[in-house]
Amino acid sequence: MASPLSPDASRLLRDLTHSLPMALLRTREAVVQRFRQVLSRYGLTEQQWRVLRALDGQKGLEVSALAEQCRILLPSMTGILKRMEGRGLVRREANRADGRSTRVALTEKAQALVERIKPEVVAVYAEIEGILGQEKLELLYALLEELEQGLARGQNG
Repeated sequence: MASPLSPDASRLLRDLTHSLPMALLRTREAVVQRFRQVLSRYGLTEQQWRVLRALDGQKGLEVSALAEQCRILLPSMTGILKRMEGRGLVRREANRADGRSTRVALTEKAQALVERIKPEVVAVYAEIEGILGQEKLELLYALLEELEQGLARGQNG
């Protein structure tokens, strides 16, 4: 028979609907849904938008660095880039520095698309800021970053 949890352990465990992972999942879905409404009008997925945003203002990135920055697994990134290249949104070229890796950059068509979409994305961010206020939103960003870094240190230490 399992021993009962201490009151402190019970408080930390919480029931599933009030757990931290579920709260983050629900919030992520609510936020991402707002962005999907914008992106779907342009025939883009959330992952494709992340790629466009990561490459915006860059002369190009290595595919592995792009995948890491966008939090997309490399095999998935390959398919995403292939579809985007087919739409004329990105171009791939061998990395001149090493000749082995591949760099990806936005096309002019993609850059124009990003500029058209930005005001609508800014409106979504403004909606979110309107809900929380600037101070709380900045605090949320800081707390999420602190949690992410603390957990990463815990894994590595």
